[in-house]
Amino acid sequence: MSEFHDDYPSYEHMAQHSEEDGKKARRTLWNVFWVMLGITVFELIIGSMAPSHGWSGTLWLKTLFIVLTIAKAAAIVMWFMHLGHEVKFFKYVILVPYILFMSYTIFIILDEGVYSGDPQNRTKVDPILIKQQMDLKAGHGHHEAAAEGSHGEEKHEEAGH
Repeated sequence: MSEFHDDYPSYEHMAQHSEEDGKKARRTLWNVFWVMLGITVFELIIGSMAPSHGWSGTLWLKTLFIVLTIAKAAAIVMWFMHLGHEVKFFKYVILVPYILFMSYTIFIILDEGVYSGDPQNRTKVDPILIKQQMDLKAGHGHHEAAAEGSHGEEKHEEAGH
């Protein structure tokens, strides 16, 4: 009789598996749990250490987190979605678009901002925004632009009369 004191059959009998098969399935689930937990704890440790060590926003840190995320996604797909047990063609049908999409995403993340500004300079901020910020710091801000706009209107009106 089961621990719940009912006559409901155990997993092994319902799925027509032996006790050894059930132990193997549970062992696989525990292995998946420990792998996922290890990767997650490693990510948390590195993420909490990054600001104090000046790693925030570095290329290697971004790459590390992307690789760890892809590793966790691959583990989920292979173990929980049972893709590891499929035929080779079906694996490729599922994985190739995913790999292409992730490669494109990685390219965009690592190469962001290259298309703005001078290709030699490769600034990540629009040069107009930089000029506006420098003007604000120098005191040539909104108030002067508003004053110039009102003076400009007066000059325009005087010329029209």
